[in-house]
Amino acid sequence: MRPEIGDDRAEPTFPGLLEDSVEDLYEHAPCGYLSTLMDGTIAKLNTTLLDWLGHGREELVGRRAFSDLLTVGGRMYYETHVAPMLAMHGEASGLALELRCADGTRLPVLVTATVKNGADGTAQLVRVVVFDARERRAYEQELLRARNQADQERDRAKKLASTLQRTLLPPVPMTVPGMETAAYYHPASVEEVGGDFYDLFPLTGGTWGFFLGDVSGKGAAAAVVTSLARYTLRSAAVYDPGPAAVLENLNTVLNQEFRGSDPRFCTAVYGSLKPDSGGFAVTVASGGHPPAVLIRANGTAEFVDTHGGMLIGALRDARFVEATIRLTPGDVLLLYSDGLTEARPAGDRVRYSEEGLMEFLNALGPASAQETVDALAGLLAEFGDGVEDDTALFALGVPVTTGDRP
Repeated sequence: MRPEIGDDRAEPTFPGLLEDSVEDLYEHAPCGYLSTLMDGTIAKLNTTLLDWLGHGREELVGRRAFSDLLTVGGRMYYETHVAPMLAMHGEASGLALELRCADGTRLPVLVTATVKNGADGTAQLVRVVVFDARERRAYEQELLRARNQADQERDRAKKLASTLQRTLLPPVPMTVPGMETAAYYHPASVEEVGGDFYDLFPLTGGTWGFFLGDVSGKGAAAAVVTSLARYTLRSAAVYDPGPAAVLENLNTVLNQEFRGSDPRFCTAVYGSLKPDSGGFAVTVASGGHPPAVLIRANGTAEFVDTHGGMLIGALRDARFVEATIRLTPGDVLLLYSDGLTEARPAGDRVRYSEEGLMEFLNALGPASAQETVDALAGLLAEFGDGVEDDTALFALGVPVTTGDRP
C-alpha cells in the first residue's frame, strides 16, 4: 500500500530538488566554510568562499593561513583576541571582519569559529563559518550616513536658532547713567527660538524706555511675533512714550496682524524711567504679564500693582494698567517671565509660583541688580529640568554711592 502524506512510513522523494551529495552541500552552501590547522594554516575550504575571494584552491590550501586573508587590522585582532579566545574557550562567534580578495577589494564578513577536538581531547582543527556581510555593511553605512546628516541638520538648526535668538535679545543692556542693569536669559531648548524678549533704549529728554515680554509659542512662528513686538514697542515709544499708550499701540498691531486663523498674542511689561534728584522716577504698564517686583534698599520686596492689565493682541480694546514708583539708591526693579514662576523645583510636582519668588527675594536681603539676577539664575540652575519654559530676567537698580545700604 502506498503511504499517505503524514504517514511516518512515508519517504517522499522530489527528484531534482534534493542535494546530490553532502559534499555538494558543503561546496556550494550559501555561506563560506573552511577548516584550519591549529597554527592557522588552511586545510580545506569550500567553493563558495573561493568564489567570493577570487582565489584558486591550490593558492590557499596548505600554503596560507586564515589570518593572511584578513586586512591588517583584522589580522591583528584575530591574532591578539580571536586566537586566544579559541584556545581558552574553544569557540568565538559574531566576529565582524574584512577579507582581502584577489582583486584587492575588501569583503565584509561575519565569522563564527569552533575548535574540533580529537578523541583524546586534543585540539585538532578550527572550523570556520563565513557569512557575506556586504548588504549588512551597506545598510549600516546608510544608517550612519543618515545619522550624520541628521546630526548636521540638527547642528544647523541649533546655530540658526541661536543666531536668531541673539537678534531678538540685546547681548548687553545699554548703560543708563546712574543706574545698574543686569539681564539673564535661560532657553528651555537650544533647538528652538524662544518667545521671551527684553530691551532698554534711550528716548528724548533724558528718558529711557524698557520692556520685557513673552510671546505665545516657540520656534519660527514665535520669532516673527517677537521681532514684531520688540520693534513695535520701540517705535510706539517714540510716537507716544506713555507706557499704557505704548502697549495699546502694540495691541493694535498684533490684533490686526494675527487676527485670522492663527492668532498670536503676548504679555509684556513696558516702562519709562527718568532721572530725578537722587534716583529715578519710573512708570510701568502691564499687559497680562507677571507683575514687576520692587526690591527696596533694606531688602524687602513687593509687587508693583499693575493688576488688571490684559493680554496683548487678543482683544481689540484691551485695557492696560499703569503704576508709578520711585527708585532710590539701593532699590532694584525686577522684571521676569513666567518661565520662572511656573517652573517646578527638582523633585516637586508643585510649580514655584509668585509667592515662592517673593519668599526667595525677601530672604535674599539687600542686593544689587546684578546680584539679584545672579541669585535667580542660580535658582533656575537648581530647578534643572523643572524649568519647562524659556525664562528672561531683567533688573534695573540704583547703586549706593555713599555709605552702606540701610
